[in-house]
Amino acid sequence: MSGKYLYQTIVDKIAELVDNGTYKPGDRVPSIRELSRQSGVSINTVKVAYEHLEDCCLIEARPQSGYYVSARLPEIPREPEIDETNIIPSQASSCSLVVRIMKDVLVPDKVQFGAAIPDPDLIPGDKLSRILASETRRLKIESTAYAMPPGHHRLRQQIAKWMTKAGCVLNPEKLVVTSGASEAVFLALRAICRPGDTVAISSPIYFNFVQMFEILGLRVIEIPNSPVEGLQIEHLRHALAHNNITCCIAISNFDNPMGNRLSDARKEELVSLLWEAKVPLIEDDINGDLAHDGERPTVAKAWDRHDNVLLCSSFSKTLAPGYRVGWIAPGRFMDAVLHQKIVSNIATASPTQLAIAEFLENGGYAHHLRTICKAYAAKVARMAEAIGTYFPQGTRVTRPEGGFTLWLELAENIDTVALYAMAAQKKITIAPGSLFSTGERYHNCLRLNSACYSEETKWAVEALGEMVHELANSQDNHVKH
Repeated sequence: MSGKYLYQTIVDKIAELVDNGTYKPGDRVPSIRELSRQSGVSINTVKVAYEHLEDCCLIEARPQSGYYVSARLPEIPREPEIDETNIIPSQASSCSLVVRIMKDVLVPDKVQFGAAIPDPDLIPGDKLSRILASETRRLKIESTAYAMPPGHHRLRQQIAKWMTKAGCVLNPEKLVVTSGASEAVFLALRAICRPGDTVAISSPIYFNFVQMFEILGLRVIEIPNSPVEGLQIEHLRHALAHNNITCCIAISNFDNPMGNRLSDARKEELVSLLWEAKVPLIEDDINGDLAHDGERPTVAKAWDRHDNVLLCSSFSKTLAPGYRVGWIAPGRFMDAVLHQKIVSNIATASPTQLAIAEFLENGGYAHHLRTICKAYAAKVARMAEAIGTYFPQGTRVTRPEGGFTLWLELAENIDTVALYAMAAQKKITIAPGSLFSTGERYHNCLRLNSACYSEETKWAVEALGEMVHELANSQDNHVKH
């Protein structure tokens, strides 16, 4: 047989397995060596076949991980249209819809595509419960007493060790344990800002931050957030030159809602730019441990030589949101953050701090991440492909390399607040795009939570697609009349 015929046989075999659903988007296909052995052909023949499959976008290589079935995706969303010459501060406004979306989580029979909560089936509940029981028996006094700020030392020590994977040298004595990452960011804002101050943010940004800006009386400058590259630093440079900015907030890894991440070079540039401008950076890294390829990315804090970055994170997306254990490395704002923590809620719960510290130290956390990162990569790929199948042509979807949220851009005439109301009737929850901005932006966008996607909830994606078709047709008919 000719070499060409042999490689084409491998190509046809993998393509057929993908077409018939044996391998689904996000699934790992056999390694080159494994398939060589199974098929009785040379390693070079399989390499040529896999290169051809990559060129056809049927599979994709992930460094140090192997080959995976690619999702057949729509186009990537367009860059946010924010005029650089007209970047001006604006006031955040309240939105009762945010409260409704968070309350949707409490309704057990709703499909939870709205709030960015982890898959309950991927939470190591039994393991954590056993550890929690063991630690509270072993440490009776510590588990029932206040864990006064900065929090339990063992947990802070384990966090500092873990973050070396992100290229970051943290001092356990300079970490503060918080009740989730949201509290960490809130404490950072309160430590730095006063009512009327201006904050620079990437846009779109996590909707709970928008609510914080309103509560604290802050003005906001929105910096375009590229679906591919992340925060547009040149736009930030322009905003810094023309406005009195008090601090900047950025999600450097697997941004919520877009799922993008800044390259190492851009992280370093961001830290340097803000230090030169004497503007602190509040870095949210809540999804940093959820890299789909298993390679933990660096944080911007790794390039901080002046204690100007306040790094915030938590275990809510990776372990157990209900444990409410987060943390902040506040740099030169340590004293101010400690004071704010004591004033706001005295201390974070002791038992959950002890349990997570033990889970980190005994290696359970690292093992758990290896499982869930692969699972979320598959969920994101399969949900994106389902969107490409059921949503109208022209729908655009992000390509996150970590985390579990997808950002969709629909036709300009679609209002996703109206889509939320329609979806609620079918017990499906979504997050409309307008919540992710302080201005009148992203009305035709939405964020979906892929963590809760499965074969059992695929029907909900199909139903959402039908609703979008219905909204588009009703708008078209309205224009005609």
